Amino acid sequence: MLHLVENAKTIGLLKPAADAAGRTGRWITLKDAKRAWIVVYVDQGNAATILLSPRQATAVAGTGTKVLANVVQIWFIVDLSLSDAWVRQADAVNFTTDAGVKEKLVAFQIEPAGLDVAGGFDCITVLTGASNAANITSAFAVLETAYSQVTPPSVIVD
Repeated sequence: MLHLVENAKTIGLLKPAADAAGRTGRWITLKDAKRAWIVVYVDQGNAATILLSPRQATAVAGTGTKVLANVVQIWFIVDLSLSDAWVRQADAVNFTTDAGVKEKLVAFQIEPAGLDVAGGFDCITVLTGASNAANITSAFAVLETAYSQVTPPSVIVD
């Protein structure tokens, strides 16, 4: 059973903000993680779509940033005012929202072994593409840690 405090780390990647120009989130390491989920909240106030793209790097400074090495599982809630049911999307390395003006959630499940491990990649974040100032996004990550402990290791230093 996953215990949120002892078996997981939760860390903010993107503060809520307008996404007119796109943004890159805080980098975190997956060194002590079994798997990670990047969860993006979208308050889409304009019908402009938003590209959401997890990225990988070799350090939490964003060293050697590139797209994911492999496709990941993606889930989507298209309208939080109507449903809390996640709908599985096609596996991919990124996701673009539809143009509907709704509150949405997008989740990416990332397996550390799916990164370019041979190239030294063990850090992740999420990037949002340029959109519209009326579109607000935020993101956080939940990491299932490899070891159960009251205070799991930091994920913002590697």
